[in-house]
Order: sequence, then structure tokens, then C-alpha cells
Amino acid sequence: MSLLKKLFTKNRAVFLDRDGVINKDKNHVYKIEDIEFYNDVFLALKKLSPDFKKIIITNQAGVAKGLYTEKDYNILMEWMIKQFESHNIKIDNVYFCPHHPKGVIKKYKKACKCRKPNIGMFKKAEKDFNLDLKKCWLIGDKLSDILAGKKAGCKTILVLTGQDSCNKKALVEADFCIKTLMEAVEFICSKKCDLF
Repeated sequence: MSLLKKLFTKNRAVFLDRDGVINKDKNHVYKIEDIEFYNDVFLALKKLSPDFKKIIITNQAGVAKGLYTEKDYNILMEWMIKQFESHNIKIDNVYFCPHHPKGVIKKYKKACKCRKPNIGMFKKAEKDFNLDLKKCWLIGDKLSDILAGKKAGCKTILVLTGQDSCNKKALVEADFCIKTLMEAVEFICSKKCDLF
């Protein structure tokens, strides 16, 4: 690819929610010993084409609620990234929102632009990675994930492994509802979903 073409070609990404998509959602997970990866997560992300950036975007309201600190969150995420690296998987970046409008920690108590269903994390990633959000995917397990992905212009997949698998609004709002992360990745990689 020529340098000129590279400059004008925008990248694609798969945005992944964390809790409920990558690992089991046990409500405010912040300790290494509480992380339980879904069985197929490493194999699924290995299958994802290298043409896609792999970006985790996660709401972490437990910080605002005083349940854990940013340091606790960072320690856990560094460990998780090392687990991916040990399986030869590159996570291009992780964006997180520590805010909540009803938080108890003053610094984080606010209605922000980054907390899903807002799209602040998507816009930051768009700038950081020169993304074409219309050619990106969001894989989430909650209505807030799906709404954020849609607002950002991404195609959305609701995986049925998390909290909102029976939420009718989430099921209706998502472009696609797919059982697991593995099946979602296979769908994205398949020729039948060349929707762009």
C-alpha cells in the first residue's frame, strides 16, 4: 500500500465491552481472582482479522461508587492484557469510564460524555486510531453498549452471555443478536456480513 493511500485510508475496529463479553460479569469485578474469562475468548480474538483494531471500552462505575480505585482497575487491566499477550493477541487499547452521576467519590460523580450509552470513548478511539466508525463493530452484552455503538455509527452485536440477554429493548436495538463472542467474531469474519 502506498504511503499516500495509507494516509487517506481509515482503519476498522471491533469494540469489545469487558464484563459480560470477555469475562463473566460478577458486578464490579476489580480483583484478579474474580476474573473468569469465557472459555472461547482467546480463540475468538485470535480468529479476528488483523485488519481490525481490537479495542476494549468499558464503564467502570465502581470507581465513582467507591467500591474500588482507578489503581485497582489499572492493576486488573494490566494483568488481563498480559493474559491476551500470552496468547499472542494484541489489544490495541482499552478505554474506560470511571464516572457515574450518582457516584459517592466527588471527583468521579458526574454525567460525562464517556459513559456508555454516550460515545466519548468511541470518539477518542476514532481520533487515536484514525477509524471509520461506520466500518467498525461493537460487541456488547447490555443495552447501553448497543445504544452507544449505534450512536457512534458502528454495526452492533448483542452477545447473549451477559446481563441484557433477555432485555427486549436490547434485542430490538442491536443490529444482530448472537449467542457468544466466538460466534460474533465468526460472523464478522464471514463473507455474508460484508455490509459496508
